[in-house]
Amino acid sequence: MADKLKLSRLVRTVSSEVYVIWDDDRRVGQLHLHFAHDTIHATLLFEVDLGMTEEEELLAQIDEDIVSSYLPSFEREDLLFTIFRAEELSSFSYSANQMDDIGPDEE
Repeated sequence: MADKLKLSRLVRTVSSEVYVIWDDDRRVGQLHLHFAHDTIHATLLFEVDLGMTEEEELLAQIDEDIVSSYLPSFEREDLLFTIFRAEELSSFSYSANQMDDIGPDEE
């Protein structure tokens, strides 16, 4: 995975964001960020197996591209990651707009 993964934001609120993580047109997983004053909680849900080096590169990319733009001078020990291996079983919405239509080039 020589190139950076693409992070497409799905949701943004005052205190949280949700991203889908893409490797070209393959969905790799989701990132959920929750901003709680001086602490940022990040949950990564991987749908594919990544090597340790790839995971570390992704964590650095998230810090550099997203977290640092939110809070550039915070202490890095206040960025807490929890990482899961996950599988999407289904999705449901009452909305006529389906989430399945979102691809790697859409935000």
